[in-house]
Amino acid sequence: MKYDILTVKEVAEELRCSKALIYQAVRGKLDAPKLPSIRLGKRVLIRRAVLEHWMQQNDGMMIPSDELAKNVLPVSPAKMQ
Repeated sequence: MKYDILTVKEVAEELRCSKALIYQAVRGKLDAPKLPSIRLGKRVLIRRAVLEHWMQQNDGMMIPSDELAKNVLPVSPAKMQ
């Protein structure tokens, strides 16, 4: 089931990246426009429509590889086979 409002974890899973990278996008710390979010206490939520629009805006943009290297989850060699 697709929800209209996503958690940072769900966004990270959809984009296949780390939660840390999503938090950086929300804070505007990447070389891309800030990812708009909703804050409820400590929770950070992102509307699906906003995420899709943000992805279209950033389609083709490059994130420096050193930025990705810090935030991509490691893959064990066994999973690569």
